[in-house]
Amino acid sequence: MIKVEKWLHTRIGLNFRSGLGRMQRAVDLLGNPEQIYPIIHVTGTNGKGSTIAFMRELFISHGKKVGTFTSPHIVSIHDRICINGEPISDTDFIRLADQVKAMEQRLLETHDQLSFFELLTLIALLYFKEQKVDLVLLEVGIGGLLDTTNVVTGEIAIITSIGLDHQETLGDSLVSIAEQKAGIFKPGKSAVIANLAPEAQLVCQKTATNLGVSLYQANKDFSFKNGHFSSSLADFNHLILGLEGAYQEENAALALQAFLLFMVQRNEKVDQEAVCAALQATKWAGRLEAVTEHIYLDGAHNLPALERLVEFIQEKIQQGYQPHILFGALKRKDYSGMLTYLTEHLPDVALYVTSFDYQGSMEEQDFGDYTSIASYRDFIDNFEASAQEKDLLFVTGSLYFISEVRACLMALDSFD
Repeated sequence: MIKVEKWLHTRIGLNFRSGLGRMQRAVDLLGNPEQIYPIIHVTGTNGKGSTIAFMRELFISHGKKVGTFTSPHIVSIHDRICINGEPISDTDFIRLADQVKAMEQRLLETHDQLSFFELLTLIALLYFKEQKVDLVLLEVGIGGLLDTTNVVTGEIAIITSIGLDHQETLGDSLVSIAEQKAGIFKPGKSAVIANLAPEAQLVCQKTATNLGVSLYQANKDFSFKNGHFSSSLADFNHLILGLEGAYQEENAALALQAFLLFMVQRNEKVDQEAVCAALQATKWAGRLEAVTEHIYLDGAHNLPALERLVEFIQEKIQQGYQPHILFGALKRKDYSGMLTYLTEHLPDVALYVTSFDYQGSMEEQDFGDYTSIASYRDFIDNFEASAQEKDLLFVTGSLYFISEVRACLMALDSFD
């Protein structure tokens, strides 16, 4: 497996966003595995992973064999490619990587080498075909229109949110970003979108009209508030979510609407008790994840995600908790804007900044006047040892930072 991972890592950053021709040729050479099973294609600035997690549990609770392709991974690269939440095995990963490598020799006659994300996507598409899944929940890498995954035809497209992130790639306005994300809409299919800013909503509506897409919009065609979901397809009351944060109702609403659409389109029965149990059982690593009694991990890696985290922390303050924040981010992100937002909206919360092992993380010279932590491992150990009943530590910033911290905490836990 180490050999395969080294091979994959040699392709990071290669041929990034250079068109879909190479990827289309690759799936053709592999016999178009993506055409064997129905796909729900998911994009959005934030909320993709949580929405997929809710859908995964909903479909599993109704006896479906569900493939999921998500990124980045929190624990292991295998976690990106799962069936019913179980990561692909080393054996299958290596064998399918070899298949893709062999195919690439033919591809190179007409196209450039495949990128890291393209290779992973192809391995996933092959795996899902082999495993005879009932459906696939496929997460976009970046954007939508020009994303590697957009060689598929999703039966249902989902947009979870649209905010300013990856502007260097997607454009610096909500309209241009919305145009990229609505690029996963496919002619004659369905789309489910969040309650977006008016200019982004308009882009989605125009795209849907032009393509003959049946569009379902949050707070217009369906809603989820205080445990009550309402839609023309079904109504559910007293729903409890397994993921914390009031905003998770928005993600659950998208997941439920897409799930119901999929089931109705196939004339399949929906079990109300199973729906309730599935939503309550949903978990998603690194997203407002309570890993101990006093520590939350949250990969709020851009400003829109950070705003949601701040809302949650403010709720905790009102409940009498004493929060602290440990922040680590990549230099290429707007870490300065994120830190400014935290200090402005949580002025009385202790904020600490640290670096981590991943290449490109913030370093001491990037910390400015913020309180710096030399070793986040020692800091977390000390916090956990001295935490009072109402003390909470929110570890946030880059998902790569969250991954590192989580691995560290899990290792300590298993050692104990």
